[in-house]
Amino acid sequence: MMVESNPPLLDDYSQILRHSKQDCAVQSKIVINDECINGSSECELPLIDLRGLKSENEQERACCVEEIARASSEWGFFQVVNHGVSLQLLEKMRNEQIKLFNAPFESKASCGLLNNSYRWGNRTATCPRQFSWSEAFHIPLTKISEEECYGQFTSLREVMVEYAGAMQELAKLLAGVLVMNLGHRKELFEEICAESTCFLRLNHYPACLISPELFGLVPHTDSDFLTILQQDEHVSGLQLMKDSKWVSVKPNKDALVVNIGDLFQAWSNDVYKSVEHKVMANSKKERFSVAYFLCPSYDSIIGSCKQPSLYKTFTFREYRNKIQQDVKLIGHKVGLPRFLID
Repeated sequence: MMVESNPPLLDDYSQILRHSKQDCAVQSKIVINDECINGSSECELPLIDLRGLKSENEQERACCVEEIARASSEWGFFQVVNHGVSLQLLEKMRNEQIKLFNAPFESKASCGLLNNSYRWGNRTATCPRQFSWSEAFHIPLTKISEEECYGQFTSLREVMVEYAGAMQELAKLLAGVLVMNLGHRKELFEEICAESTCFLRLNHYPACLISPELFGLVPHTDSDFLTILQQDEHVSGLQLMKDSKWVSVKPNKDALVVNIGDLFQAWSNDVYKSVEHKVMANSKKERFSVAYFLCPSYDSIIGSCKQPSLYKTFTFREYRNKIQQDVKLIGHKVGLPRFLID
C-alpha cells in the first residue's frame, strides 16, 4: 500500500511512470536487495590527511600535494581528514538540516524560504530513469546571511554562515594545491571564485518505498571547479564510476568527500578528472548530505592551462546555458564533450 510522501515525490513519479514507455521494464525490477544495487561493490576513496600541507617538513608537504593530485587524476574523488572544519559544526549542520526537511512540504516550498531555492524530484524527467527521489535547497552564498530568508528556521542562519565560511576556506586551499601542482599561482581561482559565485546545497533523500533501484540523484558530473561533500555518516548511497564500473563509497564520519568538477577538468586539460556519480535510493532509511560548490562568475572564461587544448574556450554562462538546454531537450546533462574541439 502506497502512502503520501513529503515532498510529493510519489505523485510526480507515478505520473511519469504512467506516461513512460519504460513502464513494464521498471515494474519488472521493482524488488531488489538493498545491498546489491546495480551489482556495485563498496570502496574506500583515497584518504588524505591534510595536516601534511602544514608540515614543517618539505617532503611531507610535497607528499600530501602528490596524493591530492594523484587522486584527482586517477579517481576524480578523494576524502580528507584533519581538514579544519570542526566535527561539532558538521553535527550542528546535520541537526539543523533534519529540522528543516522534517517541516511540512508547504513550509519548505513557501515563498522566500532560503531564496526560493527549494526543489524536489525532477520536473523535466520524461522517464523513471531521469527521476531523482530527493529534495534539496540550492542556496547562493550571497543569500545565506539574510535573516528574511529563514522564516521560522532562525537557528539555521548562524550555522549556515559559519559552515559556508569553513567550506570556502577549505575549497580555496584544495584548489590552490591543484593549481600550483600544474605550475600556476594558487591565487588564480580566488580571483574568479568569490563568495558571490558559490553555492551550498542541502540534500535529503527520503526512504523510497517503491523501489531501491530508483535514483536518489541521477548520474551526473558536477558543473563547477570543485565540490566538497559532507556525507551521511550512517547511510550509504553515493556511487561513482571507476574503471567503467559503479562503486559505492563507504561513509567515513571523520572525512569530507572532495570531487573534481567539469570546469577543473577542462582547465587542467584532462589532467584532473570530473567523474560521473549518482546517489541510489534506500527503501528503509532516509539520508542527508551537504555539498559546497566552488564556482566562478558566469562571465569567467574557462580555458585550458596549457596548449594544445582539448577544449574550446567558453564562459561559465555558456556552459550552464548548454546544460539547461540539454536537460530540457533530453532530460539529462550531457556535459563537457559538447565543448570538445572537433
